[in-house]
Amino acid sequence: MAVQTKTDTFAALRDCFASDLAALIGDQSPRGATPNAFIDLVEEVRDVHATSSIGNWQDASEELDSAVTYLTDALTSPDGDQPSLLAWARTHLRDGIETAG
Repeated sequence: MAVQTKTDTFAALRDCFASDLAALIGDQSPRGATPNAFIDLVEEVRDVHATSSIGNWQDASEELDSAVTYLTDALTSPDGDQPSLLAWARTHLRDGIETAG
């Protein structure tokens, strides 16, 4: 059985959410493939939505802020904690994108 690494999981999250996140800020430029580049994208979308006066965008910003926290923690946590941290990040990413849309 293959072992999934932290980098693989970040890549899966990026592949799943990066296009939707970039579309929320009208950005179609390619981003780096590193976990930090993905976190930077989430932070950028969070910051753009945080400055909005639209309520659901502010709510989306809060969800994305939580996602950033979990993603960052997953980079520095022991391997045993990473799956649950990345699962929470995935939940907040999904909720943030749905709320903003």
